[in-house]
Amino acid sequence: MKKADVVELFTRLRELDPHPTTELNYSTPFELLVAVVLSAQATDVGVNKATKKLYPVANTPQAILDLGEERLKQFISTIGLFNSKAKNVIALCRILVEQHAGEVPHTRDALEALPGVGRKTANVVRNTAFGVPTIAVDTHIFRVANRTSLAPGKDVRAVEDRLEKVIPAHFKQDAHHWLILHGRYVCKARKPDCPQCVIRDLCRYKDKTMAG
Repeated sequence: MKKADVVELFTRLRELDPHPTTELNYSTPFELLVAVVLSAQATDVGVNKATKKLYPVANTPQAILDLGEERLKQFISTIGLFNSKAKNVIALCRILVEQHAGEVPHTRDALEALPGVGRKTANVVRNTAFGVPTIAVDTHIFRVANRTSLAPGKDVRAVEDRLEKVIPAHFKQDAHHWLILHGRYVCKARKPDCPQCVIRDLCRYKDKTMAG
């Protein structure tokens, strides 16, 4: 995609949603971290339902450690893979208490050292909680980047690296939120809603859907 088209693409997405953010509910970096860990292979809506009950009871590393793994499972049992996620959340809480004074670290390396936290989760936390202009590539962004030819790549890291190169600096802070929301609600996996897409004329997807 040409540089001018990339600028136009993000300009249009910004006009639709000037201040995008995650759809996960949180009030602290720690709440966001846990929510993102829980969101793997789960919907944001499902995670929000669980954390709405969990966070009033325990929303700090120490409080969740005090809660214990079995009680934590009861709060998140409606989320997929809740057994392994509970184990990871307890383990990361222990590391945060013992190595980071109960605070969520800012660096990618420190975040990725936490159980259940991969590169995508680390990037989400750094971007959304700490304002670092990182690109967190999930399945939605991977699909949109490849379909539109904005940043084609064979795997998520290739797409992330390409996006880092092609997205102008002044769009980077919000770029991954715009792309996630676009993939979730417009450029959907099974049938993209091309007639309602504000960037359809910039998109290089060959199989655009028609109205009706």
